[in-house]
Amino acid sequence: MLKKINNQSNEEKYLLALDNGTQSVRALLFDLNGHLVAKSKVDIEPYFSKKPGWAEQDPDYYWQMLAKSCNNLWPELELLKIKKSQIKGVSLTCQRATVVNLDKKGRPLRPAFVWLDQREQSKLDKMSWYWRVLFTLIGERKNIYYFRSQAEASWIKHQQPEIWEKTDKFMFLSGFHSFKLTGKYVDSISSQVGYFPFDFKHHTWAKPLAWIWQALPIKKEMLPELIPCGSELGRISQMAANDTGIPVGLPLISAGSDKACEVLGSGCLTPQTASLSYGTTATFNITNSHYVEAVNGLPAYPAAIPNNYNIEFIVQRGYWMVSWFKREFGLKEQQIAEEEGIIVESLFDDLLKQVPAGSMGLVLQPYWNPGLRIPGPEAKGAMIGFGDVHTRAHIYRSIIEGIGFALREGKELSEKKYKVKITKLMVSGGGSQSDQAMQITADIFGMPVQRPHTFETSGLGAAINAAVGVGLYDDYESAVAKMSHGGDVFTPIEENKKIYNELYLDVYKKMYSKLRPLYKSICKITGYPK
Repeated sequence: MLKKINNQSNEEKYLLALDNGTQSVRALLFDLNGHLVAKSKVDIEPYFSKKPGWAEQDPDYYWQMLAKSCNNLWPELELLKIKKSQIKGVSLTCQRATVVNLDKKGRPLRPAFVWLDQREQSKLDKMSWYWRVLFTLIGERKNIYYFRSQAEASWIKHQQPEIWEKTDKFMFLSGFHSFKLTGKYVDSISSQVGYFPFDFKHHTWAKPLAWIWQALPIKKEMLPELIPCGSELGRISQMAANDTGIPVGLPLISAGSDKACEVLGSGCLTPQTASLSYGTTATFNITNSHYVEAVNGLPAYPAAIPNNYNIEFIVQRGYWMVSWFKREFGLKEQQIAEEEGIIVESLFDDLLKQVPAGSMGLVLQPYWNPGLRIPGPEAKGAMIGFGDVHTRAHIYRSIIEGIGFALREGKELSEKKYKVKITKLMVSGGGSQSDQAMQITADIFGMPVQRPHTFETSGLGAAINAAVGVGLYDDYESAVAKMSHGGDVFTPIEENKKIYNELYLDVYKKMYSKLRPLYKSICKITGYPK
């Protein structure tokens, strides 16, 4: 897919942002005012699954799709009379926690573990006795076991020991792409989110004697060099130029994960301005220069700005639930859209319009995936309040509302932990394109919510890093002021705000504690989730 966005004069300077998400890979060209000048999008298969719960993809497939998105962009630039020499820097942002094994020649040894993979390794090597005693004394033994069992490295080491033995480098997808682009084993500090020996407070690999080196089979020499955001990862190699068409020698600037860049692209530089993302994983984020764990044991992630942190609340598979609904219950709308040549999302917005605020008492708890602490590992999704008046439209609206309720919890916990009042809420991600979803969000949060000026906020955040990294702006504050702008604003409807506030306080916030014993019984009887 190729889309012409805007035309600019040949005197302009531009920035190329590469965005490898879960559903697509995009090559995005931004000007210094943050306007999206040209865009090339290649849809990808998110993963293949050999067994239930597995999610894998060929690392070289990701690279080929990235190269394809770049090569599809160049003809568009010719039409716009933009020369490649006007591109002053490149940056990269990727889906989080997708990992790659490379041999000594930099070749993938197995399919990448996609972040959606749910397998676990139950049998683990014993840690030293003093760590086991310490974790038992402080009540963290189960949580450490959960961390180790979920780590991709643990599964590969025990289930594919011959692969692990040959693994020379072990890194995230962002590190793999950085290697393919520059020939160097490097990665952004702000891409380190997952089961790796990373010190989240100090933004570096863990100290040699840290417990995590015993918890995981990863060795320090297997990991890439970490580079701060806004610094150079390397230069585009001849091999990468041959594959992608990106000019040789162009600087590749460290940016960060897609979520971190989305927060930056939305203009969220302080705790008072929050970023809400309606993506495959729905998130609520604020940025702060101080390290604070909103929930003890759950780290604050690296922000896409050096020496800053994102405190984040996650609804796993948040807007995946919307995709699930469309697949399972939306055949009618998909057929109509195809027949009439319209966007199917507009028809699903009509479903939201058919149902009043509160979905006539149908309340959803969006725990489709269990968590570690929020929610607990026994959690399951729930929908209560069914009656004979409810239709699939009510179910659809209750999904949107349930995600909103869960993210409101994140907002309130952030305010309590940081002792600040959030005064501005920026909403991005695929769900933000729906006016109805935006209005529901304003009503649930009880405050105005705003879209950024562009849908491509993760790419914009990466471009902001490139702009600072190559010296086109002196600092992030000035870059954000020039490149990130507000879009449409949605204000709460008072009647809806009142309904949602009562449902949230009197029903939603009590659901998990009331249902948790039943979830444990379900797990005990059926074995799911483990």
